[in-house]
Amino acid sequence: MSQSTDPREPAAAAGGETDPAGPAVGIAAGYAFTGPALDLGALLWDGVCLPDRQIRVPLSMLNRHGLVAGATGTGKTKTLQLIAEQLCANGVPVFLADIKGDVSGISAPGAPGGRTAQRAAEVGQQWEAAGCPAEFYALGGIGPGIPVRASVTAFGPVLLSKVLQLNQTQEQSLGLIFHYADSKGLELIDLKDLRAVVAFLVSDQGKPELKTIGGLSTATAGVILRALTAFEQQGASEFFGEPEFDTSEFLRTATDGRGLVSVLELPAVQDKPQLFSTFLMWLLADLYAGLPEVGDLDRPKLVFFFDEAHLLFSGASKAFLESITQTVRLIRSKGVGVFFVTQTPKDVPADVLAQLGNRVQHALRAFTPDDAKALKATVRTFPHSPYDLEELLTGLGTGEAVVTVLSENGAPTPVAATRLRAPQSLMGPLDAAALDAAVKGSPLYPRYAEPVDRESAYEKITAEQAAAEAEAEAAAAAAEAGKRAKAGQPTARSAPKPEPSLAQQVVGSGLFRSLARSVGTQLGREISRSLFGTARRRR
Repeated sequence: MSQSTDPREPAAAAGGETDPAGPAVGIAAGYAFTGPALDLGALLWDGVCLPDRQIRVPLSMLNRHGLVAGATGTGKTKTLQLIAEQLCANGVPVFLADIKGDVSGISAPGAPGGRTAQRAAEVGQQWEAAGCPAEFYALGGIGPGIPVRASVTAFGPVLLSKVLQLNQTQEQSLGLIFHYADSKGLELIDLKDLRAVVAFLVSDQGKPELKTIGGLSTATAGVILRALTAFEQQGASEFFGEPEFDTSEFLRTATDGRGLVSVLELPAVQDKPQLFSTFLMWLLADLYAGLPEVGDLDRPKLVFFFDEAHLLFSGASKAFLESITQTVRLIRSKGVGVFFVTQTPKDVPADVLAQLGNRVQHALRAFTPDDAKALKATVRTFPHSPYDLEELLTGLGTGEAVVTVLSENGAPTPVAATRLRAPQSLMGPLDAAALDAAVKGSPLYPRYAEPVDRESAYEKITAEQAAAEAEAEAAAAAAEAGKRAKAGQPTARSAPKPEPSLAQQVVGSGLFRSLARSVGTQLGREISRSLFGTARRRR
C-alpha cells in the first residue's frame, strides 16, 4: 500500500521520519462519531489490523442510501447480515432479499468458536451469539415463506413492460391498455385479466373503443399476448393475484422494540432474475407511494437491501432508469434507506450511483482486460486516499472491504480499508423444518396464505361475451320465427326477454360501449398512478 502524503498526516518526527501510523490516526478520526452508529470493523493499514481504530457508520445517515459491491465470494452477504443485525438491535426494520437461501440464518444465534472467535479477536469485537426477530416471505408462495402477491393493476405498465422485455412502442401500448382498463373500472387482478382485455381491444367489438385515444395494432397486441403466455409458463401467474401484500408490513417492530427483519426467500425463482429484480422494485415503489414525508430522522424507518441490483438495470429503458433515479432520490425524505448490492459500481447507472452516500467495496478481480477496466473505473469513484486503491482492492481477503460513508454532518469520511466484524447470527441457511415453523407461526400467514380469485376483468368480459352470444342466438331465433309467421306457419309463444345480467350492466352493450354511462360514477374513475405507473393505495 502506498503511504503518499495526505493532509491528515502529522508532521515528520524530529529525526526526519514520518510516523507510519499517522495516516491511520487521521482516517480513524474521521469515524469518531458522537451519535448512535453501527460498528463495521477495524481499520487495516499497511497489512495490519488495528482493533483500536474502529470504522463505523452513523445510524442517522443510513437513509442516504448505499452500495455493497464486490466479486463473488468476497463476503457481501455477511456484510448485509452484519449491518442488518445492528439495525435490528437499534429498532430499525430491515428488508433483505435472500437470493441463494443463505440469509435465513439471521433469525438464529450463530455458532461460537472457530473462525468467528478468531475474527472477533482480530477486530476487537465483543461477540455474543444472537438471532433477530424475522419474517420470511416468498413471491406468490413459490418456496417457503408467506406469499407476497401484487395485482396487475398495482404492478403497473412500466414495471410489467420491464419484466416482459417490451420495447418502447410496446410499452406505450401496454400503458394505453392499462389506461383503458383503469378508466372503465376493469380490475386487472391477475394475468388472465390483462390477457382478456388485450384480446378484446383488438377484436371487432373492441377496436372502436380505442379510436378516441389511439389505436392498438394487432401486431403489437400479438407481441404482448405472446410475452404474457411465456411469462405464465415460467410460473409468473403465481405472483399476480390477491390477497395483495401490504408493503407496510415491512415497517413493523418486534414486541421488545427491535426492528423486524423481513427476508424474501428467492431460491425457488433465482433462475428468473428479471422477475424478482423487477418485483423488488415494485416493493420499493409501493413503499414510496404509500409513505408520508418525514424529512431527516435520527434513524431510518426502514433499510431496504436490493440484491443482484445489476439485473434491475440491465436492458432498462431510459424512462425506467429515470423513474428509479427519482424514486431513490425522493424516498430518502420518507425515512427509507436503500442499499444496492452488486459486483461492481459500474453495474449501477451514474445518476443512481450519485445518490448513494455509503460505500462498502469488497475485493475485485482483475483477471481479464474488462476486469482491469472495471477496477480502474471503481477506483475513480472513491475520494482521494493515501491507499493505493488498485493494489488494495485486488488484495483484500474475504470479509475485508474498502469503506467510505457519510459523517453526521453529511460529509464523506476518509477511505478506510476495513476488516469487518463477524455476524452474531447463524451464517448459513436455517433448518428447513425451523423455517417452515417460523412461516406458519407468523400472524401474517393466515392473512396471505390462500389465494383469492374474485370477479375481475376476465370474468366480466367472459360473462358479457357469453351474454352477447346468447342475445345473438335469440335474435337469430326471433328472425327465423318472424319468417315463419309471415309464411303463415304457427310459432311458439316467444319467451320473455331476459333481464340484463350484472356483467352486462358493468360492461355494457356492445361489450364496453355504455360502461361510462351505466357505472361511471362507481367504477369508471381513473386510477392514480405513481412514478412507475403503479397504482396508489390508501393505507
